[in-house]
Amino acid sequence: MDRPIRSPGRTSLAALLLALLAAAPALADQVLFDFEKGFDFGKVTTRDAAVAAAKPGGGTALRAATGHAQPWPGFDLVAPDGRWDLAKFEYIALDVKNLGARTVQVCCRVDNTGADGVNNCNTDSVSLGAGQAGTLKVVFRRRPAGGAAEIKLFGMRGYPMPQDAQGSIDPSQVTQLVIFVSQPDADLAFEIDNVRAGGSYTPPPEAAMKPEAFFPLIDIFGQYIHRDWPGKVHSLEDLAAARRAEEADLQAHPGPTDWDAYGGWKDGPALKATGFFRAEKHEGKWWLVDPEGRLFFSHGIDCVGENGATPIEEREKWFADLPEKDPDFKEFFWTAYALHGHYKGRSPRCFDFAGANARRKYGPDWRQATDDLAHRRLRSWGMNTVANWSDSRIYLLKRTPYVVSVGFESKLIEGSEGYWGKFKDPFEPDFQENVRAAMAREAGKTAGDPWCIGYFLDNEIAWNDDTSLSLAALKSPPDQAAKKAFVADLRAKYGRIEKLNGAWGTDHASWEALLAHRGEPDRKRAQPDLLAFYTRVAEQYFQVCRDAVKAVAPDNLYLGCRFAWVNDLAAQAGAKYCDVVSYNLYRRSVADFRMPAGIDRPVVIGEFHFGALDRGMFHTGLVPVASQEERAAAYQAYVRGAIANPLIVGCHWFKYGDEPTTGRPYDEENYQIGFVDIAGTPYPETIAASREVGYHLYGPSSGTSGK
Repeated sequence: MDRPIRSPGRTSLAALLLALLAAAPALADQVLFDFEKGFDFGKVTTRDAAVAAAKPGGGTALRAATGHAQPWPGFDLVAPDGRWDLAKFEYIALDVKNLGARTVQVCCRVDNTGADGVNNCNTDSVSLGAGQAGTLKVVFRRRPAGGAAEIKLFGMRGYPMPQDAQGSIDPSQVTQLVIFVSQPDADLAFEIDNVRAGGSYTPPPEAAMKPEAFFPLIDIFGQYIHRDWPGKVHSLEDLAAARRAEEADLQAHPGPTDWDAYGGWKDGPALKATGFFRAEKHEGKWWLVDPEGRLFFSHGIDCVGENGATPIEEREKWFADLPEKDPDFKEFFWTAYALHGHYKGRSPRCFDFAGANARRKYGPDWRQATDDLAHRRLRSWGMNTVANWSDSRIYLLKRTPYVVSVGFESKLIEGSEGYWGKFKDPFEPDFQENVRAAMAREAGKTAGDPWCIGYFLDNEIAWNDDTSLSLAALKSPPDQAAKKAFVADLRAKYGRIEKLNGAWGTDHASWEALLAHRGEPDRKRAQPDLLAFYTRVAEQYFQVCRDAVKAVAPDNLYLGCRFAWVNDLAAQAGAKYCDVVSYNLYRRSVADFRMPAGIDRPVVIGEFHFGALDRGMFHTGLVPVASQEERAAAYQAYVRGAIANPLIVGCHWFKYGDEPTTGRPYDEENYQIGFVDIAGTPYPETIAASREVGYHLYGPSSGTSGK
């Protein structure tokens, strides 16, 4: 839970509470495990893991070695007396050290009775490079109590106070800690020590409020009413002052001097100029090469120009002053589809606070002003790419290199499943037709444009494990094209159904009976065939997409599908057909990221971010940090690690602006992950970090060789 921060010139209950907290003695940490002599390592419950004392014959730390046969290998540390009462603390923390040569992301789950990975537990993680040590902290997300129990909020991932939402716990009833790594593709080793509860928990002031005092909670600018923080907008004059301050800042920082027009290394090696972007290996490292033949590292940002709409339907009393009757703001009201959460399957009415604030800040011509500003900002911030999900109105100004997101519909593999939906069937005729039609719409627009780096097709699709799509095909109806292709492959291999039955331990009467059957076989016995068909699905998918891109835009790059859930077979297929393979990697570092099985192909990071709770937001995003200063440091470390990685040719931050304080309609995300806040004010710490990296993107200071 974030604490209120006093802003200059303002006095509040939050400030008084902070003063009292500062004067109060700090609560001493409570050690839960220190692994000294007397700890019985033999009684620790493990899953695809082994634990032992870090030093033979004595404690000081617990050493863990995990396998990778299970999705979450690890071990449990059970409360010695059945439970810990940690209600007076803010978090559980443990010291972690990576003992291996690969990055390890160690997770800690804090359990109440009935924990299932989502309910009755809190989970967090730390990502550590080879030999690196750090602290893993799990901040308690508490169940509602007191006045907060009467305040019912919904439609958000994070809340200003505890709610009856997934992931809340009672810290007075902690039963165990589950330490694990998530879906590793190799054996890993790490140490943990000094497992402790820390921080002094003080309920936020609004936790004692009754609903009549708490609502409305959002002001006219889309900000949380009940706290203050540096940079919060309190008036139209504040918006005007922020505009003037930023203009002065942009003039003082016009951008790097060693870039060419595209943002490539003007003073670096001169390679062949083809007039378009390409990927090329130079002196042992993969690079993009810009149209002028200069080395180019794609330092970019997603969602440039995206709206900041949040649902207002069923939540009208939440908002202090929606400009319902003002014709100047009519354009900021609309409906939007919800895939997940409270509004799932509906299109609730929404209001775009970010757009409305831009209108207030820049006047009736706010779109033209902010389009121009976006390009100026990126150059000033040391960025050279308008990345995925951005508004075509902005990137088609052709002032900053850009990537394009191409989406298309297709019949799905009925038996598949995934967070964003089922997997498209690449064997269906409409798959090829629709992806070609989607790319055809780029003809005369982005196709053949030198400023266009290339195309992402799809996003974070459900590759899952390396037999998932084969099993999904088998569980689909007999008219599923992928199922027909799989059965045809099996028939070509085995000839007679009896031979397949012998291999799989099944009793299908005929090939037609197999086609009609919607169950799955013994996975172990069928594994060779499941793996083989999975590879065929993956290669069919990437080949059709690649061919569609090249048919329309032969000189632009095919950048893949932005892997989030991925396995080696899918990655290998992507590497075979993509010009550059794309991954969304939410972790602390990608310095030692590698493709599987020694594949040497260029990689672009399509998404990463860090977020904190010290500027009025309710959720940190996928990789939390403690403050804006720590966010800036994490940003620098991530980008520098990407630059140093011989495979990585670019990394793109998600995203340009914070998500709405009360959640976006599509999936309820309300993350503090922007370079600018809901009022369009840049975060100075993050901007400084981006400039520090971007203005030294090339040359010896970045680890890049000279001419």
